[in-house]
Amino acid sequence: MIPTAVSSILVPLVQRFEGCVLEAYRDATGIWTIGWGHTGQDVVPGLIWTQEQADAVLETDLAVHYDQLLAISPRLASSATPSQLAALTDFLYNLGAGTYRNSTLRSAAEAEAWQNVKLQLAKWVHAGGKVLPGLVARRSAEIALINA
Repeated sequence: MIPTAVSSILVPLVQRFEGCVLEAYRDATGIWTIGWGHTGQDVVPGLIWTQEQADAVLETDLAVHYDQLLAISPRLASSATPSQLAALTDFLYNLGAGTYRNSTLRSAAEAEAWQNVKLQLAKWVHAGGKVLPGLVARRSAEIALINA
C-alpha cells in the first residue's frame, strides 16, 4: 500500500502525463495500452474499460510499482521524502522496474546523491529513438519533485 503522502503526489502526476483512454490503443512505441497507461498481456485490440475500471487498475498498478521500487532499493523507504518516492515510482511506472534496476539512476538514488538523480532522470527522454516532448516534460516534473 502506498502511503497517502506519496500517493497524493503520485496519482495526479501519473494522470497528468498518461491521460486516460478507455479503449485500447498503441502507444508511441507500439505497445497496447489502456486507461491511465496500463499495459500488459490483458490489453488487446478492441478492449474497452469503464472509468471505474481505469481508476481501479491505476491504483493497483501504482502500488505494484511502488512495491517494486522499495524491493529494489529498500533503503529509500526510510531515507527518501514522499515527493522523491513519488518521482521514482512514476519513473518505474513509465519505464519499468527492469530499466530502473539496471540504471545509474538507481545507484544515485541509493547513494542519496539527489543532484545526480536529477541528472540521470533528465537522460530518459527518448522513445523509438526520438526525444519526445512529453517525456521531457515528465522527467522535468520528476526532477522538480526531487527537490520538493
